[in-house]
Amino acid sequence: MALNFFKTGFRSGRTAGIAPYKKFKTLEKMKLTNPVKKVAAIHDLSGFGRTSLTVIIPILSRMGIQVCPLPTAVLSTHSKFQDFHFVDLTHALEPIIAHWKKLDLKFDAIYSGFLGSHRQIEIVKEFIEAFRHEDIKIIVDPVLGDNGKIYTPLSPEHVTEMKSLIAHAHVITPNLTEASYLLDEPFSDRIEIKRIKNWIWRLADKGPEIVIVTSVRTNGYDDQTSVVAYNKNDERFWKVTCNYLPTEYPGTGDAFASVVTGALLQGDSLPIAIDKAVQFTSMGVRATFGYEYDNMEGIMLERVLNQLDMPSLSMSYELI
Repeated sequence: MALNFFKTGFRSGRTAGIAPYKKFKTLEKMKLTNPVKKVAAIHDLSGFGRTSLTVIIPILSRMGIQVCPLPTAVLSTHSKFQDFHFVDLTHALEPIIAHWKKLDLKFDAIYSGFLGSHRQIEIVKEFIEAFRHEDIKIIVDPVLGDNGKIYTPLSPEHVTEMKSLIAHAHVITPNLTEASYLLDEPFSDRIEIKRIKNWIWRLADKGPEIVIVTSVRTNGYDDQTSVVAYNKNDERFWKVTCNYLPTEYPGTGDAFASVVTGALLQGDSLPIAIDKAVQFTSMGVRATFGYEYDNMEGIMLERVLNQLDMPSLSMSYELI
């Protein structure tokens, strides 16, 4: 009976004081408002393996933020699997963006990650300029490589294009390998704090207000890895260190950058944002590490998502 009532009410528009549907404005003409903050997330989507959008959407949603995906590609699995199927969506990006412009959407942040071609980087730069406003945050995770090597699908020209993209960002989150490529510096898996601070200064000079470098391992600390961050508005450096585990999981960089993005949108300071991101990512690794488990699947995100609801009880950041 109730089901029939609702069907009748919405079809006729006359039940329970509902105005006839024809009197509503079309979606394109409505002023779209949302009390929940919105992030345009420009990343690829993998059907299997927890990386990119399959990590970003649940994390930011759990943090109370609406994710509006702009997929750059669809993959059967993430690219570390052999023989994955890849669908390039470059041709679809501009029509999607055109519709968003028509709707006059306003985002609180734009967050980009892996971009598979020079053309995609150009489109992202155009997207940023089209949707930029005074209060927006632009976060660029300049995905280029890891462990001293550039990812196989990418080329030196891609690195050059990425250098131009980070100039449009407020926040960038390279790992140590990516920082070395962006600065044309030789990579070493160990780096002195003085040197990484110099690298970060130079990256900030290229445009970003905040530079966060992950996977920093310093000489004499084989059992630790650090995140080092700099805010050029107050000229302070911050470091968060965690114990190193001899393992790797795809998608941990996506998890880290997503928590940083969510925390900054929630109003957290830079040191608290990186502290939260380190704690969450470390917890995901530790929740997974004890199992006989294929690392290619990524961290067991589902087991730790609820930790994003908890207040941070310990703050391990330090000023350096």
